[in-house]
Amino acid sequence: MFLFICSVFYAQVEYSSDANLKNAVDFYLDAAGYKSNVSNKTRMDFFIQVPYSSIQFVKVDEGFFGSYNVTLTFMDQSKSNILFERTWKEKIKAGEFAQTISKDNFNLSYKNYDLNPGKYFLKCIVEDADSKKASMREIILTVRATTDSLSLSDMMFISEIIKDPSGNKIIPNISASVTNKSKSFSFYFDVYSGKTQDIFLEYILEDSKRDSSFKQVEPKKLLAGVNSITHTLNSEKLRPGEYFVKIILKDGNMKEITSAEKKLFTKIYGIPSNITDLSKAVDQMVYIAAPEELNFIKDAKDNSVLMERFLAFWDKRKPNKNTDDNPIQYEYYRRIDYSNRNFKGFSEGWRSDMGMVYVTFGPPSNVERHPFDSDSKPYEIWSYYELNRTFIFIDQTGFGEYRLYNADYSRWPGYR
Repeated sequence: MFLFICSVFYAQVEYSSDANLKNAVDFYLDAAGYKSNVSNKTRMDFFIQVPYSSIQFVKVDEGFFGSYNVTLTFMDQSKSNILFERTWKEKIKAGEFAQTISKDNFNLSYKNYDLNPGKYFLKCIVEDADSKKASMREIILTVRATTDSLSLSDMMFISEIIKDPSGNKIIPNISASVTNKSKSFSFYFDVYSGKTQDIFLEYILEDSKRDSSFKQVEPKKLLAGVNSITHTLNSEKLRPGEYFVKIILKDGNMKEITSAEKKLFTKIYGIPSNITDLSKAVDQMVYIAAPEELNFIKDAKDNSVLMERFLAFWDKRKPNKNTDDNPIQYEYYRRIDYSNRNFKGFSEGWRSDMGMVYVTFGPPSNVERHPFDSDSKPYEIWSYYELNRTFIFIDQTGFGEYRLYNADYSRWPGYR
């Protein structure tokens, strides 16, 4: 079994109205609101984290240099009006080539703007200055109001706290994720008070089904003004997946005043973040693992052995044994994730015929789409020029379930 890594690493099957938006630049975006010095506004802090591995570096003399452009577009919630737009350029320098391809190295941008409370539509585009490839993130931005009497800021997860002579510096966790190696996670927030008073802070941790797995109430004495608080919760028992962290601010009589909430993502260390179910991730290896390899991994007696065999399989396919990064593994599960989002039918996208071809061969060089031809059922033709191969998919039922025409499934052992 093999995985063909296409030269157009992040090209999409669907045609795009903007040919430059090809998910080529991986980045994280986060925002948090705090009390502003401007009356009746909220100061929104924006963080954009871009891994070095997403940027194209150029060697100049003794160093490696890269740069990218960031554009933030603020619109009203209906997306019908652009309120304002901000663009800036970030420059990066690395001393060694290994630093330029590591996912552990990243550049962090920070900007803040005073906004009126309410809901906005925010679009962020990061474009590599050399290759001109770009990615876009779109979010609904909720700007909460803060008051001097008693109110709460948004929270920001913490990656690291650095102590130096000027005081503690907080490195934010922009990806809002922790791994199974983490025994705890921390977050930062402000409480604003018009006077010295006693309050209660309730911390709640819920899974994606909104089932509470943790609840803690702490008394707190506030001083007049801004009270900056850092809190830590245990994460040892968290399974991979999505959680909600909630802070409820209550007065001295335990009456709820306001609350703030943020998503937390937990994942398995050393594997792509979109893998949240190890057993399913093993099943999805059908297009790259030989049947005997897959059976060996699945025959593991417990989860720890399953993890060990899973990691060993991918470690053998690591292009560079001297780094922790495995671009082949990340690309494989990126294709799985893409298939699940774009080729849905009567089964999961990665199990569909289109998913099978996309995961195995990657993005096609060209796509012909024929959804409304009068003399035929809807069909698509995917051409791979470098492989000299063409695949035809036909929607026989009219429900969007495209199947391979004259498919030879013997080429994919274990499929079906």
